[in-house]
Amino acid sequence: MNRDQDQQRLVEACMAIYGDSGDGIQRVQTEHRCKLAQFWQIQKGERVLEIGCGQGDTTVVLAQFVGEGGFVHGIDIASPDYGAPMTLGEAAAELKASAIGGRIQLDFETDVLELEFPYEAFDTIVMSHCSWYFASREQLQQVLAKVSKWGKRLCFAEWDARMTETGQYPHLLAALIQAQYEAYKPDSQSNIRTLFAPDDLLEIAEAAGWSLHSETSIYSPELQDGGWEVDYTLQCYEEEMGAAVGIPNKLTALIASQISLLHEAKRTHGIKPLPTFAFIAASKERD
Repeated sequence: MNRDQDQQRLVEACMAIYGDSGDGIQRVQTEHRCKLAQFWQIQKGERVLEIGCGQGDTTVVLAQFVGEGGFVHGIDIASPDYGAPMTLGEAAAELKASAIGGRIQLDFETDVLELEFPYEAFDTIVMSHCSWYFASREQLQQVLAKVSKWGKRLCFAEWDARMTETGQYPHLLAALIQAQYEAYKPDSQSNIRTLFAPDDLLEIAEAAGWSLHSETSIYSPELQDGGWEVDYTLQCYEEEMGAAVGIPNKLTALIASQISLLHEAKRTHGIKPLPTFAFIAASKERD
């Protein structure tokens, strides 16, 4: 077993989110996040602020990469009671009790825009698969502008809406459907609220005070997230649209047509996850 495999096994051993069902969910999720951490070049001894840590899939990988001399502070605006199959609070308790729990701090119900940290309190700011949760482009830019003073570099990852194969179409279509009705919700806790394309993310980061260093697209075809998003959309879109305010009849009809297309795409093409767009940027404060 090589070093990367050793590292991944240690990470998996610290995670309890998906239990021991033997279906490989945790292995696949961990493999993907290890790819991200390797591209980001997370180093031993780093102090990392992770925004949108959720149940800790990325947090635990970061904690393994920074080692005993490093520290990962994860924050999330969601309640500790949110999430399934384990809540955020339950997952955090498991992580804190694990072998690397001493190098992790997790805070929930925490709004970045209401926080204050000293200048350069962290080496790295990480945002992994959380930008589509933001309510608007403006909100994301505000967050990125604020954290540019707290860390030397930004390590970012989000689904890449630029399809590379037909099997990814259902994942993209499900995300687009959700983003359309979310635009008419006054309040939401949904996974997808605003869909950003890679160029959008780079423009927002630049405007918020970050200078692009490198970018890539990472494909992890075994990831289950595309299937989860498709199934959620098909099962819950009527209920979710019921929470929308002032949605035009023409858009309601358009979404119904897209739902029909989604059923057909799932049946015809199966479901593959979208690639992941990742980049590293440096704070312009230090240019």
